[in-house]
Amino acid sequence: MISDSEVRKNVEHELEWDAGLDASELAVAVKNGVVTLTGIVHRYSDKVEAERAAKRVKGVYGLVNDVDVRLASDERTDAEIAHDAVAALQLQLPVSVESIKVIVENGHIRLEGQVHWNYQRQRADAAVRHLRGVKSVRNQITIVPTVSPKDVRGEIQAAFHRSAQIEANRVTVEVNGGQVILTGTVKTWPEHEEAERAAWMAPGVVGVRNNLSIGP
Repeated sequence: MISDSEVRKNVEHELEWDAGLDASELAVAVKNGVVTLTGIVHRYSDKVEAERAAKRVKGVYGLVNDVDVRLASDERTDAEIAHDAVAALQLQLPVSVESIKVIVENGHIRLEGQVHWNYQRQRADAAVRHLRGVKSVRNQITIVPTVSPKDVRGEIQAAFHRSAQIEANRVTVEVNGGQVILTGTVKTWPEHEEAERAAWMAPGVVGVRNNLSIGP
């Protein structure tokens, strides 16, 4: 069992190791394997990246991201951010962009609309996350699949067994229509996220509730 002090040191080193982050204004606290990140970043994408970096560390079983996004003095207008967001979506999702709406309020972006696949939903989020002036992104895009779910549970379980990152016998899959619920225990955050990613890949899935716990 890795001690909290060792996890804290490893998370701090991982934040410093990440070339895309300025870790000088970030602080790390750990209690019973749950990491709390605090401090200041100047881009919303840095807050997201700090969370990803912490999740890569062995022994991290939970995470609270309380990092504050404080923009530089040249804060942009909502209209400028919305214009750039629409342009970014047109570049990343030229086919489905017309079904996505961008709402900006005080630098906070909300995405609405419908797409057919989860990768489109994720790509929309990633497209606007790095824009200058963005304080947060709330992704409310829903998924309306073009195919009905057929043997979703079997498809997901087969994907788990193929994956080198997932111990399939520790994960239970429940399916209700296109809604998937994952329960069980995984060893790391990457395994936790890979299980969710694999579940989303099954045709007809409209939602995934990841109730997997992380533990040794």
